[in-house]
Amino acid sequence: MATAVTPWVLGVDSGGSGLRVALADVSDAGLGGGAGRTESAASRKPVRTGPAGIDAAHLLEQLLPMARALLDRAAQRDGGAPAPVTIGAAAIGAAGMATLGDDLRARLPGALASALGVRRLALAADGVTAYAGALGTRPGAVVAAGTGMIALGTDLTHWRRADGWGHLLGDCGGGAWIGRAGLEAAMRAHDGRPGGSPALLARAEAVFGPAPELPGMLYPRADRPAVLASFAPEVAACATSGAADPVAAGILREAAGHIADAAAAVCPAAGECEFALTGGLFKMGDPLLVPLRAALARRLPHARGVPAAGDPLAGAVRVAASLVTNGPRLPAEGRLLHVLTEQGS
Repeated sequence: MATAVTPWVLGVDSGGSGLRVALADVSDAGLGGGAGRTESAASRKPVRTGPAGIDAAHLLEQLLPMARALLDRAAQRDGGAPAPVTIGAAAIGAAGMATLGDDLRARLPGALASALGVRRLALAADGVTAYAGALGTRPGAVVAAGTGMIALGTDLTHWRRADGWGHLLGDCGGGAWIGRAGLEAAMRAHDGRPGGSPALLARAEAVFGPAPELPGMLYPRADRPAVLASFAPEVAACATSGAADPVAAGILREAAGHIADAAAAVCPAAGECEFALTGGLFKMGDPLLVPLRAALARRLPHARGVPAAGDPLAGAVRVAASLVTNGPRLPAEGRLLHVLTEQGS
């Protein structure tokens, strides 16, 4: 008698702080609610961006060993003889996919089919997988903020996008933006210019070393957005310390305003709009969330905030799981969500 093959799906979340991968068994749970048994792994090394955009070879260099290890763990986890495990579908959500994803779209379908037998694949902007994790297939809006910041809204027919343009052109209010603003205030204090913060200067030198050496340390880094974002918690700490720093608090108020503006730009216009916040930035807590709630109340009085059901990695698993049935039920539109139901299709 042939041994039954367990259907699994692969979800990937690639962002400014690293790469996360989940292998989920969807045979014993409703596809609408996520997966049952799950194996996961993570790398703290962000995928490189080069002249061709997001570097597909660097993503595969990290992803394939993790995926193979997860397949081995899944085959062994129930004890006894290893059960065959195959990947029925995969979904990769990547920061910059919409604008910098040409190399991924060109190379990942063939590479994943050859290495892992993947025939159903979704390539998505990280905002799409954040949306799927937070709201599933309900209309509404989601702000995903970590190192960067993007807002997506949909009526389930079309997407509306705001920001997500990277740390040089946008991502306003995200972790890299907050960290950069904090370091700018530190350098102003070092120079004696108005708008500087001695408290932020002290924290910057404690974290990075002497202020005059910061440009030489920061500018050559390929992971510059992640380094900038690493200073965002220092801004929050200065804003809420015993002698709260007004410059740091002002940076967080401005960040909250940018995030609320992005949410307002993408909320569906008809009827009440549900919105959710997702991503590591919001773990900062009250220093950001208090001014953000006030800004959202002003900009979106008709909207209703709801808790995010899951994170972007859970959203990638959800999108992958939907591919083994009848499609993602979210708009497969432009470069935000590109679906291949068979290799090469």
